[in-house]
Amino acid sequence: MNLFRSIYTSRPFGFDAAMLNGILADARRANTRDGITGALICREDIYLQWLEGPEDKVRQALARIGRDDRHLEVKVHVAEPAAERVFGDWAMLHDPATSWIWTQQDVTNDAVDRATPEEVTSFFLRLRDKMSAQGAN
Repeated sequence: MNLFRSIYTSRPFGFDAAMLNGILADARRANTRDGITGALICREDIYLQWLEGPEDKVRQALARIGRDDRHLEVKVHVAEPAAERVFGDWAMLHDPATSWIWTQQDVTNDAVDRATPEEVTSFFLRLRDKMSAQGAN
């Protein structure tokens, strides 16, 4: 299998708990079917998601997300081969503790457009390390 990873951001449309739960349920179902693992960091002004799995399946997931009217302004920051999975234990890990990513003011001031691949990757590596320290699976 060609392991591939992608990180994208999008702006939520109509964000509320029910919509988030729907996105997580859809992602977990499709990702389990397609052999994709990953993590989602979200709040009312931004989604930041890491996907990893077979390249064709990750690209198909990105295409679905791009057509999903719950996501606006989808921007792919990273799309590259990967040596190993970072979130192999999670069909879709959800992390609501987002205080260590951009502030809402940063997002308003176009931090997403200026973000480097290294910056967005670092958010998820910190999340992985946090979850590993907590012994979460």
